[in-house]
Amino acid sequence: MRGTAVALGLLWALPNTLLGLIAGLVGLAFGAHVHWRPRDLAVVFHHWPWGPGGALTLGNVILHTGDTLDSTCVTYAHRAGHGDEAPIMLADHERAHVYQYMALGLLFLPLYLACGGVSVRNRFERAADRYAQTGSGWWPWA
Repeated sequence: MRGTAVALGLLWALPNTLLGLIAGLVGLAFGAHVHWRPRDLAVVFHHWPWGPGGALTLGNVILHTGDTLDSTCVTYAHRAGHGDEAPIMLADHERAHVYQYMALGLLFLPLYLACGGVSVRNRFERAADRYAQTGSGWWPWA
């Protein structure tokens, strides 16, 4: 049953994944490198040359400006000064977004933007932080 759900999620997220693959392939020409991360169900482009730092997930593709997703980062709430929270693993945070895309497909981007985009107010980012902290709770309306 899990395999079927994963396959359907991959298919449902495919339009967003294609956007990520196109962006990642362009990044290859500027020094990015790519590999598959089975645990994250994602193709990861490291050293992606654009953006302020960190990572961006599009479907089952993670565009990452650094060397490895296995590094710590601060939560959105911590960065915004809403509390002193322990650092989280970037890979866990981005995996939550992969799951969100697999559940919402084409609805992910409009809902994400409607919820505030890249911001501590965004329920998608808070859910991804919660998942990275606890290992559960990636659904934005939980």
